Amino acid sequence: MASPEPRQIRPSFSWDDIDCVLLDMDGTLLDKYFDDYFWEHYVPEVFAKINSLSPDQARQQLLSRYRKVEATLQWTDLDYWSGQLGLDIPELKCRIDHLIQVHPHVIDFLSFLDRKNKQIHLVTNAHSKTLAIKLRKTRIGPYFTGIICSEVVGEAKEQPVFWEKLERIIGFDRSRTLLADDTTVVLAAAREYGIAHLVHIARPSSRKPICYSAEFPSIAYFSELIL
Repeated sequence: MASPEPRQIRPSFSWDDIDCVLLDMDGTLLDKYFDDYFWEHYVPEVFAKINSLSPDQARQQLLSRYRKVEATLQWTDLDYWSGQLGLDIPELKCRIDHLIQVHPHVIDFLSFLDRKNKQIHLVTNAHSKTLAIKLRKTRIGPYFTGIICSEVVGEAKEQPVFWEKLERIIGFDRSRTLLADDTTVVLAAAREYGIAHLVHIARPSSRKPICYSAEFPSIAYFSELIL
């Protein structure tokens, strides 16, 4: 018998206790459908044509290669994958950039934080070239106090040392900081470092069902935090 899906643990904090808000990009602010489709379907299709493989053969081969570098800087490094696969990965992303979408209620939430005079930092594992494509498409950049890529920090967000280095860069008080991210491994690393307020995004992709975390407070939409 399958285990029941975790029930929602609702966030329970006061905005009066928070000065700094750290927000992930892909799956948190932006619909992860773009990334899932790009890496799991579009890149394998192009790779298959170039290498005389069936789409399924290409997909299985690439998924295996992806898994080997998950939770490392290489996973999101477009230059690394361009070299590994013999493809112009940034150009391929631009071909389907119409799929890049902001999640519902994100703009309302960013405006709410601005009215509350919070520091708002975009903190992403995305490569700088991916970041440039997505900021150009979505135009959400002006909402942020700062924008930090993991390649600048020199560590992936899944590593606790990332958060130590990030604190040195932007100077947040971890006891008065909130992080929202769709990846529980990232939230666990931030928790280990001591960030006090953590929120899991339970609906990273519009094409997949809501899946709450069993250990972290979760939301499906940012409207749940506009209090």
